Amino acid sequence: MTGTFISHRRSDTALAERLAEDLRSLGHEVWFDEWEIDLGDSIVEKMNAGLTTTRALVLCCSASGVEAPWIGREWMSALARQLNGHGIKVLPVLLTGSELPPLLADLRYADLRTNYATGLAELDRALERLAP
Repeated sequence: MTGTFISHRRSDTALAERLAEDLRSLGHEVWFDEWEIDLGDSIVEKMNAGLTTTRALVLCCSASGVEAPWIGREWMSALARQLNGHGIKVLPVLLTGSELPPLLADLRYADLRTNYATGLAELDRALERLAP
């Protein structure tokens, strides 16, 4: 398994893309929908392929929440796979003022709201630990 899947709401695309670019510049292989899904592609097929081959799902939490249909399916399926021993880890990050969903409330998260550089460094370390 390789890569880091960035899960975000459409309203958070700019912040999520900044995070994806920063992770890529740190040497991580990043799956970001805007980069991976081309005109005419099957969105479901591309997302399924991205989720199947990733070792980490970075869940971008924001004031917009994480309960919209697409983002909800992404993190819930990743969590189910994690709990079933499939070698994927859900890594929450707070982009803007928000709380984690109750199901993920026990997870430590990277806080990019108050100090982006520190939160990014924490996420980088977590991803490095997952590398094969």
